[in-house]
Amino acid sequence: MDNGLQVKTLQTDVLIIGGGTAGCYAAYVLGQNQNHQVMIAEKANIKRSGCLAAGVNAINAYITQGRVPMDYVNYAKQDAKGIVREDLLLSMAEGLNEVTKVLEDNGLVILKDDQGNYVTRGNRNIKINGENIKPILAEMAAQQGNVTVLNHVNITDYIVENNQILGAVGFSVDEREAYVIRAKAVLVATGGAAGLYRPNNPGFSRHKMWYPPFNTGAGYAMGIRSGAEMTTFEMRFIALRCKDTIAPTGTIAQGVQAKQMNGAGEIYEKKYGIATCERVYGTTKEKQEGRGPCYLKTDEITREQEEDLYKAYLNMAPAQTLRWLENGSGPATENVEIEGTEPYIVGGHTASGYWIDNHRATTIKGLYAAGDVAGGAPQKYVTGALVEGKIAGESIQHFLQTQERELCSQGSGQEDLEQIFTEQARQYIDEYEKFFHNSTSFITIEQAEETMQGIMDTYAGGIGSNYQFNETELKLAKEKLKNLIPVVEGLQAGDMDELLQIYEIRERLTVCFSVIEHLMARKETRWHSFAENMDYPKESEDFKKYVNSCYKNGEIQILLRELVDADHSLEFSFDGDNKLKIGGVAQ
Repeated sequence: MDNGLQVKTLQTDVLIIGGGTAGCYAAYVLGQNQNHQVMIAEKANIKRSGCLAAGVNAINAYITQGRVPMDYVNYAKQDAKGIVREDLLLSMAEGLNEVTKVLEDNGLVILKDDQGNYVTRGNRNIKINGENIKPILAEMAAQQGNVTVLNHVNITDYIVENNQILGAVGFSVDEREAYVIRAKAVLVATGGAAGLYRPNNPGFSRHKMWYPPFNTGAGYAMGIRSGAEMTTFEMRFIALRCKDTIAPTGTIAQGVQAKQMNGAGEIYEKKYGIATCERVYGTTKEKQEGRGPCYLKTDEITREQEEDLYKAYLNMAPAQTLRWLENGSGPATENVEIEGTEPYIVGGHTASGYWIDNHRATTIKGLYAAGDVAGGAPQKYVTGALVEGKIAGESIQHFLQTQERELCSQGSGQEDLEQIFTEQARQYIDEYEKFFHNSTSFITIEQAEETMQGIMDTYAGGIGSNYQFNETELKLAKEKLKNLIPVVEGLQAGDMDELLQIYEIRERLTVCFSVIEHLMARKETRWHSFAENMDYPKESEDFKKYVNSCYKNGEIQILLRELVDADHSLEFSFDGDNKLKIGGVAQ
């Protein structure tokens, strides 16, 4: 496989792709039992990677005093208009307080009152000083004796044969090196997908967005291409944020109970509803109908509350605090202007992601998913991702023990798989090398990305179309994106960083096609703005079910699945040919 890149072949029991919230906690859990070797592959550095890189100022998923886990399930279900996996939400909610205590024991500062109780922020939140939350998690993972960390390694493809995962392939973002990693089990814990649509801030500031621009949907894309079943990509997430800085608004809305107000001074939030999607929809409609700009009304808060907001934003979005200070007028004297962002696909806030069972196993044998890429359980936030990492880590331990017993009794039979593994790895590395050999492109990598985002914005419900779409537009988006594929495949990489940028566009394109198919398949408008289907502007009982998909024979096939409640959790198994069974029933 000597084609210009130095190839490094590694072997581990467990490969964790993504060293963010869920990935680090899964490694920590797997480190409590030293029976298996664990490797984390992270394209940045786990000390400051993922959604927690800049810190957070609250734990937004916590069972506060007087509440029970089922309360959290009901809250998330109501906010998502019923399209959730109750079984996943319940198993997640039951572990929220435990993982919070583990973080505190490892150094996270959680604010307490005079009686020593956690300071709450609403019914499900507690206040923290979380600037260093990611370094704490990174240390918890890296200090385990059986955990190896590969920083600056970008994983691009699974190696799957007969619906069983054998490992993965990637490349260094710094050196001319490719990585081939054999693994008995793989946990995908990458981020969701940003950058699919044209963002709020164009040009030089285009990466000033709500969700990390480095989260390109790579984990989704690998699963889609490998035939994993995915769910609810049509439930896009659009964040309501402070204008220009794209700083979170929840800190203001919940922290000082600020209401949404239009340019005429009218409080409008109850007019549309207070679900997450309705808060965005109301703001969009008020501006459409000429009553903008829209604000969070903060000009009645106290100076003490203003100081608290300054400090809170320094923990996670310092640009907002700096803006207030530079303008010389803080939130106590000037209302905070708000706007919606471009749509994202993110399973930490909505139900988008891999179709998984309650053990966080995917439909590919040996592949597990946790955090933003795991579907079905919205509103998981930081602690929910930690719990999913914990559940996945424990499930992987059980899976490996079962597999080892089976191999001992049946013999390994690995010779054919080794050859298949090597051949697939060679094909992927040849694809890397192709981009170095391409002739000079007539379009730059940046222009290709902007073209993709422009198509999605115009034809697939972006900011420019007020998040609205119809089937004709979606079909046009699909056609135009197909025409972009050969352009992207013809891009030239001059170094490893440019190769990374090209692969990030490829990953986003893969996700875009799935998003389009899901948006077309849900023939209703259940979530205003998140999926504003102008052909079907009302909610329909016929679609009180999951829209799932599977990529087969070059096409995305849609599957409609019935809702799963908390009393009937899903469990996946595989027959002797690795074909999926759900609850013992062949699929």
